[in-house]
Amino acid sequence: MSHHPFSPEHLALTRREFLSRCGMGMGALGLASVMGSLGAALPARAESDFTSPLAPHAPQFPGKAKRVIHLFMNGGPSHVDTFDPKPALDKFHGKEIPIHFATERRTGSAWKSPFKFQKYGQSGLEISELFKHTAQHADDMCIIRSMQADVPNHEPSLLLMNCGEARQPRPSMGSWTTYGLGTENQNLPGFIAMCPGGYPIQESQNWQSGFLPGVYQGTYINTEHTQLEKLIENINNHYTALPQQRAQLDLLQQLNARHQKARAKDAQLEARVQSFELAYRMQMEAADAFDIMRETEATRQRYGDGVQARQLLIARRLLERGVRFVQVWHGQGQPWDNHDDIETGHRNLANQCDKAIAALLTDLKDRGMLDDTLVIWGGEFGRTPTVELPTPGANAGKQNGRDHNNHGFSMWMAGGGVKGGHIHGATDEFGFAAQEDKVHVHDLHATILHLLGFDHEKFTFRHAGRDFRLTDVHGQLVKDILA
Repeated sequence: MSHHPFSPEHLALTRREFLSRCGMGMGALGLASVMGSLGAALPARAESDFTSPLAPHAPQFPGKAKRVIHLFMNGGPSHVDTFDPKPALDKFHGKEIPIHFATERRTGSAWKSPFKFQKYGQSGLEISELFKHTAQHADDMCIIRSMQADVPNHEPSLLLMNCGEARQPRPSMGSWTTYGLGTENQNLPGFIAMCPGGYPIQESQNWQSGFLPGVYQGTYINTEHTQLEKLIENINNHYTALPQQRAQLDLLQQLNARHQKARAKDAQLEARVQSFELAYRMQMEAADAFDIMRETEATRQRYGDGVQARQLLIARRLLERGVRFVQVWHGQGQPWDNHDDIETGHRNLANQCDKAIAALLTDLKDRGMLDDTLVIWGGEFGRTPTVELPTPGANAGKQNGRDHNNHGFSMWMAGGGVKGGHIHGATDEFGFAAQEDKVHVHDLHATILHLLGFDHEKFTFRHAGRDFRLTDVHGQLVKDILA
């Protein structure tokens, strides 16, 4: 799938063009929808179809999922304490186990899970007490227990999970998704990353557009704040009314178009032009989308209190309003990276999000959205089934936590065309490494793209003389988890 650059003149909107694209131009949006359904057989992202780079686009083939919400558990939650029960750890607790894999730090004997597991739903999926509310949706969940990453380090593993490449700058999964599908609401960003309390490790690289046009970059929202003007900096202009802003922006667009004629394919200028337009349009709709007080008291209580509950409720409102890809970070400031005190740490973190995740799945299901919304849960890797030994600068030497583990870990998905009530793959009896039906991060990405309607080998972008893709030169479709 090749990229066809836009003409700069097409980016300079007249008033009439602007009105046809924003919320008041429903006829134009309806036409775009019709054209999208008629163009399902056309090559993906034929950009001559629409003027706006974020207008809705037909995928390469009909996909089951139309939107994605990625619940990112920052720091690496322990799979043997959440979604992969290991009775052998009870038997070997405090003893050496017969297998051992390379870890970032020294680990010792087996460390049993302090949490109880039980079966849920008709499917009988075994899930930890940490996620007893989420477990009520066991029959909607597809748990992959055989995930693998490359290394037991946060920085490269974060980039691998989010961008498909651990070292070089590459577009993020959300950027690829909006590049391929556009978005259904031109007044909000197509890709939003909500991370309370500041940037995570690797900062904005986790939602970068890389070599894709800057318009596909994720928009960062600091959900630690509750006031709209702190959530989204400069969202309101207190000095100039909207008609005057529009006139100023029209003039700026004309000057930018004239400037760009002599500088063809200036990606930075193109991105800046698009950001001006998006900022103007967001003034009309962002206040509504981010204001959870417009929800009923019963709904807010169902999600619970706290930052995580609030941002998951916001995420549902964004999905309802046509945002294509929403990434919700959890664990910033207090990550799932429990090298010590894993019982206390994991319990506290799960209490912050379990109830809200269950409420999100319930809301999506009640609104008829779960079938075409792909929900993804997981971190950048898992944790060892063995206790971490004292390591200077890494832990407090309590010997009641776990180290990073890239050899085997769990993630789950729901909705969007995956099998509900299904377990795919397995780790060894102790949970140290994937053993059956292994799924590398590249395989996960290939499968996510398939659910969205893209062949990961053909969904490409031409850059530096080469066709790049999210999965690079790797990845296999995991057919067993498809509904």
